[in-house]
Amino acid sequence: LQRDAKGQYLFDLLCHHLNLLEKDYFGIRFVDPDKQRHWLEFTKSVVKQMRAQPPFTMCFRVKFYPTDPAALKEEITRYLVFLQIKRDLYHGRLLCKTSDAALLAAYILQAEIGDYDPGKHPEGYSSKFQFFPKHSEKLERKIAEIHKSELSGQTPATSELNFLRKAQTLETYGVDPHPCKDVSGNAAFLAFTPFGFVVLQGNKRVHFIKWNEVTKMKFEGKTFYLYVSQKEEKKIVLTYFAPTPEACKHLWKCGIENQAFYKLEKSSQVRTVSSSNLFFKGSRFRYSGRVAKEVMESSAKIKREPPEIHRAGLVPSRSCPSITHGPRLSSVPRTRRRAVHISIMEVSVHLRLINHCCREVRVRVLALGPRLLARALGALPLLPALPGLGHDAPHGPGDAPAPGGPPRNHLPSLGAEPLRAPVGAHPVGDTAGAARGCSRELCSIRENIAVGLRALCPGAGGLGAAQAEQVNKFVLSVLRLLLVTVGLLFVLLLLLIVLTESDLDTAFFRDIRQTPEFEQFHYQYFCPLRRWFACKVRAVVSLLIDT
Repeated sequence: LQRDAKGQYLFDLLCHHLNLLEKDYFGIRFVDPDKQRHWLEFTKSVVKQMRAQPPFTMCFRVKFYPTDPAALKEEITRYLVFLQIKRDLYHGRLLCKTSDAALLAAYILQAEIGDYDPGKHPEGYSSKFQFFPKHSEKLERKIAEIHKSELSGQTPATSELNFLRKAQTLETYGVDPHPCKDVSGNAAFLAFTPFGFVVLQGNKRVHFIKWNEVTKMKFEGKTFYLYVSQKEEKKIVLTYFAPTPEACKHLWKCGIENQAFYKLEKSSQVRTVSSSNLFFKGSRFRYSGRVAKEVMESSAKIKREPPEIHRAGLVPSRSCPSITHGPRLSSVPRTRRRAVHISIMEVSVHLRLINHCCREVRVRVLALGPRLLARALGALPLLPALPGLGHDAPHGPGDAPAPGGPPRNHLPSLGAEPLRAPVGAHPVGDTAGAARGCSRELCSIRENIAVGLRALCPGAGGLGAAQAEQVNKFVLSVLRLLLVTVGLLFVLLLLLIVLTESDLDTAFFRDIRQTPEFEQFHYQYFCPLRRWFACKVRAVVSLLIDT
């Protein structure tokens, strides 16, 4: 997989491998190192969405359960949905009565092993199959009885279709539960189905809200809000608390996608949704796929020979990561890995030395006062005696050199060479020429150091002017900050006046006015402040009229 490959590329590759055309119902799910589930976003890079190291483990899952699974065009699609619901039944997500559970398990049995054969299926044969998290011997006998007497002659495709029709009638069909807590601290599961929003507590459905009644969803931290508008303009806000902010954001994203998929008529109606009413706060998300109505219309146009279905082990039903992966072996040869390791160690050592040099230079320069700097500028022979700049500088009590290392007050030299005259300028035995060359080098060094020291800290003569210039810059920066702050407050005041006093009815203003926080601010703070201000204005006007 290329590093910049989008999620759509991987998903299309997988659907091509499965020979699947009705692919909008499915998605790719993965779990991050914090055990938080995510749906792979098709518009983003696969590698950037993964917080773990490769190889990545992902799962092919049903993301949007069909409203009527029996109406799916192709058998391969129905079979994959059958596998997903069979998995939901095994993990306890598809809740049902004992009679319904026995019938569903019998359909699975008929699809798996065919008609009952006394020679192949001895007494208690249904106990070899795990349909539910827990089941009793009485339920196993009921499953075997239905399989023997009622389902004889059904093909695997017919049994799977009957299984889907029965599962569709159950209240928890299509439920992908998100663990939460309500305002009282009671545990609950939130889920989104093809028909609406569901809240489960225990084994009971305590809330069911249709998609056309859900007006808004948002989250703040761990808190999830669902705004509901029911009959007679009755508005309700349901509040739930997720275990972590990441889980709450995942819940919000799933809600936005499910509402767009099942409620909208066209994908062109999809708009970007924000988790907050303020444009600079919160998360923004947009559903990027087609909606259910468009998918059904596209499925009706499919005309091809039905693809062959390999029912044995096409999609494993286990949910745990694969344990067949051993330690990942590197493709780099051992000698090359060792050379790379040594190079990295050398770079690390050089970086530490450079850091040490910068730290020492900063400390020594800040420790030098203006008078000492002026002295250094005026008397170069005194320069080697300055602390930290000479080889023979005396060490303080805490500056003992490390064993085998450079003194602490000495700046380490990385590849430095001794001072020398230009090549070919003087013969080796010409001491006078060598002295003149060294003198020129020292003069050059003195000028360079003087320029650097003046830039760092001006001399005593120009110290007052430099300080005044710094003060002026500081005052100007403070004035700019105050001006920007006043401007922002003025803009916010104008926006507040427009929100509270004007009759503009745009979507942006309408969303803000309908929030409980704005209504509370308007009635508890703004209206009393407006009455107080009006009273003061009237008092001043009456005083002016009297005078």
